[in-house]
Amino acid sequence: MFSQEHNRQTSSRPRRAVLGAGIAAVGSGLLAACADGAPDRKRVEGAPGPGPERSTPSRDGAQTPSAGTPRSERPARELTLTATAGTVDLGGGQTVRTWTYSDELPGRELRVTAGEKLEVTVNNHLPEATTVHWHGIALNNDMDGVPYVTQRPIATGKSFTYRFRVPDPGTYWFHPHLGVQIDRGLYAPLIVDDPREPLSYDREWVIVLDDWLDGVNGSTPDEVFAQLRKGRPAMGHGPGHGEHEGDGAPSRPRGGIDVGHGPPLSYAPGRGDEDPSGPSHGGKSTYRVLKGAFSRLLGGHAASVDHPYYLINGRTSVDPTQFKAKPGERIRLRIINAGAETAFRVALGDHQLTVTHSDGFPVQHRKVDSLLLGMAERYDVLVTVKSGVFPFTALAEGKGGSAMAVLRAGSGPTPKPSARPAELNRNVLTAAGRLRPHESVALDRRTPDRQIKLILTGGMKKFDWGIDHRPYSPDRIHKVERGERVRLIIFNGTDMWHPIHLHGHTYGLAGADSPGARKDTSVVLPHHKLVADFDADNPGLWMLHCHNIYHSESGMMTTLGYQ
Repeated sequence: MFSQEHNRQTSSRPRRAVLGAGIAAVGSGLLAACADGAPDRKRVEGAPGPGPERSTPSRDGAQTPSAGTPRSERPARELTLTATAGTVDLGGGQTVRTWTYSDELPGRELRVTAGEKLEVTVNNHLPEATTVHWHGIALNNDMDGVPYVTQRPIATGKSFTYRFRVPDPGTYWFHPHLGVQIDRGLYAPLIVDDPREPLSYDREWVIVLDDWLDGVNGSTPDEVFAQLRKGRPAMGHGPGHGEHEGDGAPSRPRGGIDVGHGPPLSYAPGRGDEDPSGPSHGGKSTYRVLKGAFSRLLGGHAASVDHPYYLINGRTSVDPTQFKAKPGERIRLRIINAGAETAFRVALGDHQLTVTHSDGFPVQHRKVDSLLLGMAERYDVLVTVKSGVFPFTALAEGKGGSAMAVLRAGSGPTPKPSARPAELNRNVLTAAGRLRPHESVALDRRTPDRQIKLILTGGMKKFDWGIDHRPYSPDRIHKVERGERVRLIIFNGTDMWHPIHLHGHTYGLAGADSPGARKDTSVVLPHHKLVADFDADNPGLWMLHCHNIYHSESGMMTTLGYQ
């Protein structure tokens, strides 16, 4: 997927400079209007400024090389990423046509060191435009990968170079931020090593979870989204905003912006077969609107899309990926939920998990038997390997299916795909389970300078997800001032759970006697609220949205902005 030799013949650099400046001008003007003052003419003339210059604490409280090191002394790593259509093997003889990064599923792991600067040139060989969002990274705003907000989409046959410094160690990932492309094969882990790693372990196992429907019996994410919306247009960053025009230069979108103990395993919900009114593949398309998906851990309705497969590292449980270890070794598992619409409950048979990190940031260690991950959440855990062969099972919460990988530390048969470790049903770390931050990354106690209150709205029947009873509009920007401590109060007024993600920042969970874990994505249960504090130290236009891609594209997202 990545090539160390940068393609210097690409025309992306001058094109990006021109387009980026145009988007920056519009975005800066909107920010200025939002601030009730005249536009900052210096900022309007060029691209948004670099990300925050700050000393970043490592897991042991030491400073990473990102602090105080002259930029000129540290050359950027130049890499190439190619988005392309092709065929992938999901295991067990199941092949599908989909979109991937260089025909690999997941895309090849990108591993860097905190403080390192990246220059990643993305070549778009897809039949439509795309972008790349570097999930969880506090980068400069113009590299955030949000179409029509921070950049124009990368048109078919074109390239774009993302340039940014990676400030914080941890487990991250990258994926498109246009339409429902994330429900294809366009995703990969981004692991940021700590040069002063305080944890002691022998090996790492990166585990990427996914729900899958693309290419199965003619299904595509766009057709499934159309089934859910029943003819209503998308209200997010998807098709319809001009990214399919002629030479790939998009027209201006509307608004003028260019810029403790678990329940029994959930039962299998009911499914449909074919939707006679849906898009056709030989006359009919598979109907994938799911009904009856229920989970007590998620507060009720669990999902709306019938994904026929669930994957770990690109493989079904029929032919699972296997990780070989030796008894007694200490293994660090980096678990990423790259699914589009599925929460996963995960457990490793006959092993206990020691949680060390959430969304890349260290927490006070906590022992559990299983974890519940919403879409885009990440957890790092430590396990001490026993002798034998063990299933790592990822249960599709409330949907009845599962994925499986295998930890092999001895001889024995491969577990059956139906393996359900007993650990799945005891001592589950859920959305309500409060982790404490490691002292090196805990937010200092400070009274918030500003509160932003939002209500998540909409429902399954009309699939009219939004915020404050309105779908996403690019000209609705919530004002923030640089240097403020901002408190987000997000109430879920719907009957379904939502994993809420904030771009460009990591927040601290608040609302209790002591600060909560540092995160960038949190599950908000039905009729509950998320209270989160962050410091406005990274200027720009930043999205806040549900990471259920079908919810965000139907309208459940908004923008925070400051200069």
